[in-house]
Amino acid sequence: MNEAPPAPTVRKRKAQPDAAPARPRGGGARSVADMLPDVGRAAFRRFGFVQSSVVSRWAEIVGERYAKVSLPESIRFPAGKRSDGVLTLLVEGAHGPMMQHVLPTIVERVNRFFGYGAVARVVLRQGSCARLEPQQSRVAPPSLKPISPDIGGSLRLIADPELRTCLESLAGKLAATSGAPVIASGDKEL
Repeated sequence: MNEAPPAPTVRKRKAQPDAAPARPRGGGARSVADMLPDVGRAAFRRFGFVQSSVVSRWAEIVGERYAKVSLPESIRFPAGKRSDGVLTLLVEGAHGPMMQHVLPTIVERVNRFFGYGAVARVVLRQGSCARLEPQQSRVAPPSLKPISPDIGGSLRLIADPELRTCLESLAGKLAATSGAPVIASGDKEL
């Protein structure tokens, strides 16, 4: 009845080949620009946005006039669906009544952006729409060409130095341009 205790099993480690593993640990180097859409997508989905482009392209969707006073806050869909959602808009102060009147147009434009009936109704919430200002287009430096003598001579007769400086600047800019002046329009309507 003397039974010997079982012999301990010894595990042998598999020999690692000298070659590098098939896939390096952690993957290759990636640029930050490649990773940002993934990070942003998770954050936007957490706050109810299926597509982050709704926020980034809001001015294109509703027009500059309404984009200045509103920001999309979230889109909430019914459970298990991706249509008939509720868009929550953050609207600046007293612009709420104006936005209330254009809600059908906003719903139509957002649905056109998505390509299907993603939004069924809009909820307005009053608040401050803090946003980054778009970068100003760079203005060309004034022309270094001297003002023609016929214009310069007539400007010397002006006694007010501030007015003379402004008119010299205007004359210099007009001399630097060619063709008819282009006047930029203000706000774009929906």
